[in-house]
Amino acid sequence: MMSELEKLKAGLDYCFDDPEVAAIKDNAIKQCAKFNSIDPTDYDKREECLRKILGSMGEDVCMVTTFNCDNGKNINIGSHFLANYNFTVLDIVDVHIGDNVMIGPNVLITTVGHTLSPKGRREKIGVTRPVNIGNDVWLGANVVILPGVTIGNNVVIGAGAVVTKDIPDNSLAVGVPAKVIKTIENDL
Repeated sequence: MMSELEKLKAGLDYCFDDPEVAAIKDNAIKQCAKFNSIDPTDYDKREECLRKILGSMGEDVCMVTTFNCDNGKNINIGSHFLANYNFTVLDIVDVHIGDNVMIGPNVLITTVGHTLSPKGRREKIGVTRPVNIGNDVWLGANVVILPGVTIGNNVVIGAGAVVTKDIPDNSLAVGVPAKVIKTIENDL
């Protein structure tokens, strides 16, 4: 029989209240608290701390306080990345973020949801799907990216949007749920 952590790693529904699973989140909370307590102008120390938290990150990565995550090791960020205030990533499974990505304040990226079944919710069942964000993406303030979403390259998501479905390359998407309203020229 599989442990809840083994189920989680296999991409199966799992109990998020399991002690092994909860220990990963507890560790991430502690690591993020350390990061958030570092002087915001001590860029070298902040980078060193982020490299310990994240699965991988490229060069020229800036995250403004506060940053919170559920694991950290499931987050992979490319180069030339900026996340503004209050960036939260519920990285129960993989989150891949490309190069030249800008994240506005109060953005949430989540890879976890819960069952629609009241029995499943009472049993604290988590359901996961990875999130992928391409290169040259800008997520405006208060954007929410839901589990399983892929955002293409050269995409802008307007402030306050809730992204529930994939967004193709070269798009401007806005609203709740987010819908593509315009094609963006790729002038690179």
